[in-house]
Amino acid sequence: MADWLAGLRRRAQLRAKAGLTRELRPRTADETHVDLAGNDYLGLARHRAVATAATDALRRYGLGATGSRLVRGSTDLHAALEAELAGWLGAHGALVYSSGYLANLGAVRALAQPRTLLVSDAHNHASLVDGCRLSGAWTEVVAHADPAAVAAVLAAQPGRPAVVITESVFSVDGDVAPLAALHAVTRRHGALLLVDEAHALGVLGPAGAGGVAAAGLAGEPDVLVTATLSKALGGAGGLLAGPEPLIRHVIDTGRTFIFDTALPPAVAAGVHAAIGLARDGQRLRAELAGRVAAAVRRFTGAGLDVGGPPAGGVVSIAAPGPEAALAWANDCHDRGVAVGCFRPPSTPDGRARLRITVNAGVPRADFDRALDVIVECAP
Repeated sequence: MADWLAGLRRRAQLRAKAGLTRELRPRTADETHVDLAGNDYLGLARHRAVATAATDALRRYGLGATGSRLVRGSTDLHAALEAELAGWLGAHGALVYSSGYLANLGAVRALAQPRTLLVSDAHNHASLVDGCRLSGAWTEVVAHADPAAVAAVLAAQPGRPAVVITESVFSVDGDVAPLAALHAVTRRHGALLLVDEAHALGVLGPAGAGGVAAAGLAGEPDVLVTATLSKALGGAGGLLAGPEPLIRHVIDTGRTFIFDTALPPAVAAGVHAAIGLARDGQRLRAELAGRVAAAVRRFTGAGLDVGGPPAGGVVSIAAPGPEAALAWANDCHDRGVAVGCFRPPSTPDGRARLRITVNAGVPRADFDRALDVIVECAP
């Protein structure tokens, strides 16, 4: 009866030997570490207007939504948030989920009809990978950010319904997808383009509307957008934006929407307030871009490998291996700097690295000191 536990312990030992053990590290509200690990790119999670909106909604609606969106979970705050998101993204409609992960699972499943071919970038986030797997549709994984590879796959199966799936800013290395070129390929072959804007929303494009808007593709009927509300907007939840028939289809058939408890109203209100700040946040975006450039200069000047130029707020630094990456991150933490430590299988290319997520709200002196700490702790 206990054999299954022994098997799990053995697998844990093997992960530890490979430097792949993961640990939960709770933080307190008054922690003093410089945060270059979270995704609060614009520093809005603790903004007074955001907190005030959430607090007011918490007082009026209570802690949770109390049900799924189709039972009791939909409130006027959810409807207002969806209207705001659709207008911001230039989409006909938007639907809010309780997480970005569920939004991606639901979007891929909704688009995967019988005979659908899914063409997925090799560096896509786990939620998109899992969406492809759970959809049951045939999936072709193509070389990273390579429109020619996508074109070759689509050309090999002419006439077959297809969806090309990509992130706009990739979550591990922070590079940007060639969205305009990908859209040209998908339109030529009659395919759809699904873009996960998790790390671009609020950061790129006119008024921070994301990579799709930056590429001039907002509102195109063959471009669908998902995103999380937990990064530059500092909250939680996910979204799907696109034509009204797609939104209708998901409301009627989407299991990750129908059977999941809705986003808490207080979070919906806080995110709505954050969108207003992000839309008017050109100064914050300029500050973020300047800090990203400063980080790249500091790291490359010290001989560290940051790969290609980042497009959003992610700066990725290669590490010699999983154990070295973990020790590097721990050394930084011991010196008061929180950084991300990405190791296989979280990295699409099997390489370990530190992931620095730049926060425009961190005091500049603390940010500059944190860059020095990262360099000084490098293996």
